[in-house]
Amino acid sequence: MNTNLNDKSDEFLMEPDRQLHFINTCKQLIFDKKAGLGRNLTYCVVTFGCQMNSHDSEKLKGILDEIGYEETENEDADLIIYNTCTIRENANLKLYGHLGHLKNLKQKNPEMIVCLCGCMMQEPHVIETIKSKYRFVDIVFGTHNLYKFAELVYTFLSTGKPVIEILEKNDLIVEALPKKRKYSFKSGINIMFGCNNFCTYCIVPYVRGREKSRKPEEIIAEAEALARVGVKEIMLLGQNVNSYDGGISFPELLRRVCKVDGIKRIRFMTSHPKDLSDELIEVMASEAKVCKHLHLPVQSGSTEILTKMNRRYTKESYLELVDKIKKAMPDISLTTDIIVGFPGETEKDFEDTLDIVKKVGYDQAYTFIYSKRTGTPAAAMDNQVPDEVIKERFPRLLKAVNENNHIDRYKGQVKEVLVEEINVQDNSLMTGRTEESLTVHFKGDADLIGQFVNVRLDECKGFYFMGTRI
Repeated sequence: MNTNLNDKSDEFLMEPDRQLHFINTCKQLIFDKKAGLGRNLTYCVVTFGCQMNSHDSEKLKGILDEIGYEETENEDADLIIYNTCTIRENANLKLYGHLGHLKNLKQKNPEMIVCLCGCMMQEPHVIETIKSKYRFVDIVFGTHNLYKFAELVYTFLSTGKPVIEILEKNDLIVEALPKKRKYSFKSGINIMFGCNNFCTYCIVPYVRGREKSRKPEEIIAEAEALARVGVKEIMLLGQNVNSYDGGISFPELLRRVCKVDGIKRIRFMTSHPKDLSDELIEVMASEAKVCKHLHLPVQSGSTEILTKMNRRYTKESYLELVDKIKKAMPDISLTTDIIVGFPGETEKDFEDTLDIVKKVGYDQAYTFIYSKRTGTPAAAMDNQVPDEVIKERFPRLLKAVNENNHIDRYKGQVKEVLVEEINVQDNSLMTGRTEESLTVHFKGDADLIGQFVNVRLDECKGFYFMGTRI
């Protein structure tokens, strides 16, 4: 249901001015609501999925802070948002579990506003389920109109009626709105949205839409603004940053971002192997600000399975690319994604995956069991791999990843660590990351948060290090 606004004073405003208008209007409505209740109003944002979703949640939090809500981690807040992921089936099930619990909370607090957004909301069958089984949900929106959140909140507050607005596509890119970053010293920057790759197992192109890139001058301006407020590390975000097309190439964009004073580290995610150019390798190798860490999803080591996945590279070409990267940057840290149990995967195919793990020696691999996603070509493929076969293969993959990573090569080295937070399990320790994206725990004080410190990596604990500040 698309809700038309009664207030016509905003209809000729262009974005983002239109949304800033609604933020100011909501601010007064929330002020009046707090006065009537005699207390402050709280919000909670629960984020599922990738770093782009996390970045989107920072925008939602920024808007809610601006209109007068206060953040809490409790899901019994006055306004709760579930920012959803749909990359795997269990992500959908997790949301429905949360909603079942939330129904009881809303019965105790009828003033609670329940909002759903993100990738899962772009699936029509999900919207039908929400309408039929979760009628207490108040606001629903998707990936293409997240920037309209303040407008949707205003519509609900002024009418009291559920607001559901899902767009199939939207060519607008609206970024100049409030954000509330988790860290004051590091931030993500969206450089592009959507995906054109259509890997046969992946729902993302259907829920995030086709690729659209931001203008380079907008990206540079955002990086400069972040530097002015003390941000030292940025991550350039996109479903496939290598296909960035804002009038310049991604390597050229990276060069320009490196010139921004105040930014010390630059990361990016994610890179598709088919698009990773020699120019990008050269920029990574030559620019000191670019972190020597590359997330390069392989998904499978079998050329036959890669073809069925529509990944558009072979096992051999992937290994050649890895060799080229390592030759240019011998100390590069490589991480990857791997799927087990894609339709038609034979024992030989799986052994090819084990072989590529052995040959590359990833510092870390994010391993997944294939999840059948309705609407993707893979879901309709024959030869779906039986669960018992997947369950036998998955531990073997984990064993190969653990046995063939070379992360202990960093042991004894002194690395510059950006201190991120107090260790969640031991408050005498600080936790930070090296430029290789290695997690390091070491003795320290909270006043180090946001600072770069030198730490000797004393002991490797699998995929993290215990260290000593030097």
